[in-house]
Amino acid sequence: MRAVYFTGNRTLELREVADPTPGPDEVILEIRASGVCGTDLHAYRSPEASQNIKGHEPCGIVAAIGTAVDPKIARVGARAMVHHYDGCRTCRNCMTGWSQLCDEGSVVYGGSVGQPQRRGDGAHARWMKVPAHTLVALPEALSFDEGAAVSCGTGTAWGAIRRMKMEGGATLAVIGQGPVGLSATMLASAMGARVIAVDVSDDRLKSAKRFGADQTLNVTEGGLGEQLREMTGGLGVDYVMECSGNGAATEAALAATRSWGTLCLVGLGAQASFSTGPDIILRQISIVGSWTFSKLGQRECAEFCATRGLPVADLFTHKFDLEDAAEAYRLFDTQTTGKMVLRPQ
Repeated sequence: MRAVYFTGNRTLELREVADPTPGPDEVILEIRASGVCGTDLHAYRSPEASQNIKGHEPCGIVAAIGTAVDPKIARVGARAMVHHYDGCRTCRNCMTGWSQLCDEGSVVYGGSVGQPQRRGDGAHARWMKVPAHTLVALPEALSFDEGAAVSCGTGTAWGAIRRMKMEGGATLAVIGQGPVGLSATMLASAMGARVIAVDVSDDRLKSAKRFGADQTLNVTEGGLGEQLREMTGGLGVDYVMECSGNGAATEAALAATRSWGTLCLVGLGAQASFSTGPDIILRQISIVGSWTFSKLGQRECAEFCATRGLPVADLFTHKFDLEDAAEAYRLFDTQTTGKMVLRPQ
């Protein structure tokens, strides 16, 4: 089969590799959609070549199962997403569906960033081998593309909303309207929140309105904290989700969070500074970090999107054949697009 490897400094190649075969507790997934994620750009831009097949947003059909796989867990022909992590399977984090936080260190399939980890082969190929227990059923109402979105970007937004314990009717500001931020806007709006979408791109803010944002804010000229406070009668925002990974935006987001409010950090790479006293303690602010989602959270997100008929498919602005992966990543690297997907078939 043909598979995508990053070769360093914004280059990649399609290599001929052997088709995988399942071990006793493994399955082979025939990939129908493999999402392209913003975190992939860290590895794509790196001078170091990758040693694994890329793509950590898999969705497809179970094509083969190992001899020890319980048919209740996986069966040939089933539509499935993948919770793209594995660990020791016995520590507290693994047992509760948070394999990416395994005490012994995790395997991330197609992964590029995160805690110290081993990197398994991902989904930018026709076939993908994973442990059977990582499969998450894809609801019939969702397409394979939508399943790929839930497998990372949309699922990450879901995990962050759950991490904040957001209440319906509250005000949520979502900073950064890339695929994760747009997903957060869509999900939170469906949950009954008043959503203020923030970005520096008018095009992305127009998309945010289509995904349910009540108000939008372009902060090209700065003034994020002041403008959010003005939009909330001087009180500040109940919940703020920072998805841009920008340090200045993180500091402004904290300033815009109201007393007793919650700031959730999702975007990677930010360096921010603040005073613990007046900025946090004396205002009773909660700051939480959120990294992707649990296996159960992935299933819940997919079911929520399916039962509410949410327009997850509209997150995608470009779809490419696997053979055009180089063109896809060149375009995605401009950061002017919405979400992308590669289709091996």
